[in-house]
Amino acid sequence: MPATAPDAFRGVIALELRPGSAPQAPALAAEAAGEAAAQLGRALAALAPGAEALSLALLGAHFDPAEALRPGWPLHRRALELLQRAPGRALGARVVGVGADAQGAVPLPLQADPQFAGGPLRVLPFVLHGEGVAAVAQALEASLLDRGMADAALALALQDGLAAQIEHARLLSLHDLLAIIAMQYRHAGLDALWTLLETALLAPGASALLDAPPEPLARYAEGEVRIALLDPAAWQQRDAPGERDEARLQRGFERFQARQRQYAAVLDAHAVPVQFVHCADGDPACLC
Repeated sequence: MPATAPDAFRGVIALELRPGSAPQAPALAAEAAGEAAAQLGRALAALAPGAEALSLALLGAHFDPAEALRPGWPLHRRALELLQRAPGRALGARVVGVGADAQGAVPLPLQADPQFAGGPLRVLPFVLHGEGVAAVAQALEASLLDRGMADAALALALQDGLAAQIEHARLLSLHDLLAIIAMQYRHAGLDALWTLLETALLAPGASALLDAPPEPLARYAEGEVRIALLDPAAWQQRDAPGERDEARLQRGFERFQARQRQYAAVLDAHAVPVQFVHCADGDPACLC
């Protein structure tokens, strides 16, 4: 499923937090979520005429970007399902903001994974749905990255509602968020891994092979990434054929194993299944 499907536009409100801070509330209260959704709708309509005629659903909880960038876009699928179940479909466009209940409890669709809390960037997913969404989506894809800074009212509502210290609040498409996270991964030296992750997200029916020493040997296909477990001798033949110093070989192999674990952890954060496959001779065919 592409990030922008013919029947829906998928976006996020991205919150860049003050360094060292974290939101104190996991989600907006229900009333605050509704008001934030209304403010978001007005902002989108100002950027893309026709957006006001579409239905909008905003999840009033904040998530790590990795939770939004998962195969099938599960957070946005939940938002779309909530929108389609909301009353008033026969009355035309609806604006729905989903937040915590009256007791402050966060319903299951809004529960972020606590193991990914604490990052400097948090996102609130939203969807636009309805007739004419394709033209609106095209306009938003062309404008949000440059012109999507949230206005002061929306930013303040999010800051107060989430008890957060927000440096910047921006409206982004999922494609924009993908580009930002891809850049972050490049800066972290994870360019090679991104080729596998991008395939899993944007072309899940395709396959991609990573065979670029000294990076791990890995292959994405059929919804999972297989990572080759190499014996020390196979690793040396592949990654350090001219090395003879035993201590350097041992350190190199340990770094290689740590890199495999790092790959697995990042893929797990994006809910891409990982399977380790023993490859005694380092032949990529073992991953097929």
